[in-house]
Amino acid sequence: MPEGDTIHRTAAALRTALVGRPVTRFIAPRLYGPTPTAGRVIEHVESHGKHLEILWDDGLVLHTHMRMSGSWHLYRVGERWRKSDNQMRVVIEVPEWVAVCFNAPVVETYREFDIHRHPGFGKLGPDLCTAPVRDLELCARRIYEYPDRDAVIADVLLDQHVACGVGNVYRSEILWSCAISPFAPVSSLEPSDCVQIINAATRMLRANLSHGPRITNRDIPGGLAVYSRNGQRCVRCTDTVHVKRLGEHARLVYWCPGCQTRLAPQRDITPPSLEMDPHPAAAKYLSELPWRRDIAG
Repeated sequence: MPEGDTIHRTAAALRTALVGRPVTRFIAPRLYGPTPTAGRVIEHVESHGKHLEILWDDGLVLHTHMRMSGSWHLYRVGERWRKSDNQMRVVIEVPEWVAVCFNAPVVETYREFDIHRHPGFGKLGPDLCTAPVRDLELCARRIYEYPDRDAVIADVLLDQHVACGVGNVYRSEILWSCAISPFAPVSSLEPSDCVQIINAATRMLRANLSHGPRITNRDIPGGLAVYSRNGQRCVRCTDTVHVKRLGEHARLVYWCPGCQTRLAPQRDITPPSLEMDPHPAAAKYLSELPWRRDIAG
């Protein structure tokens, strides 16, 4: 019978294996709610008592309740399961890992509420994957004239009433490409900055319309410049990539403080240390980075 501490440790292990990775396979024969889309990146895993939730970068949340019988297992791809197939309730496969939920009585998905994504909040913006040039110009203008002048650009990029298509992965990659601080208030942006941001977003989204791993820069190993690379060296300036929770829903934003200095606010918004998962695997990973071994020596 799982207890809260067991689920907490399970969530920590799942975070280490799943967060920042795209889903390659999802199976849930008794799922109530929409099915996660292949290629979407897992952004967060958290537990509350016997509840365990997994959040994707498009705002979809998988909720499982363990009650008396449920459990999550983590396997390497190809590894033999420790329980039978007929007890399986969820399979989430990412590169290198497979997370399997057995015997959970509750398996459901729902959309994380975000007022900026809700159609009732106003007319949605153009879809950057298909919008003509005149609509792209409209998107840039909507950033420049954004009603909340204190809003930071990292949050504005997720507002689907400005433009549709940008999720949590892309906002970090777009702002790195433009060398703009994610904490820049929209009031500090010039029209040319807004055009540059929209052009970068459009280019990245349209380059990834076909199935396959999400790539924003083909010259970078893994295809992503900063997303999920916290603690690693920036490929442009060799500073260390940071991560921070931002906004009402505390979604992760990744950036390099060494080269994303354009329009950065004067006050110091950099956290005193990298926001890392407390799981021991995360600390071990950081300690074994080549340049950190050199410092320690």
